[in-house]
Amino acid sequence: MDIDMLFRFLAWSLAINYGVLLLWFIAFVFAHDWMRTLHGRWFKISDETFDGIHYGAMSAYKLTVFFFNLVPLAAIYFMSV
Repeated sequence: MDIDMLFRFLAWSLAINYGVLLLWFIAFVFAHDWMRTLHGRWFKISDETFDGIHYGAMSAYKLTVFFFNLVPLAAIYFMSV
């Protein structure tokens, strides 16, 4: 695997992961009540706990994408410039 292929792989991975994050955020904002009702059938949690779990999970997902996609992508970019 050459550097250009790795760069393209990380760029596509970054785009897909941020797309998933954006979709999750949009669903959380616009379908909050539906998601809360769906999860409420399985788990007995309050609205504040539900919001906190999603906020924390989105933050963890974003940090994971940042450190495993964006940082290596930037390093490859700066090495090739």
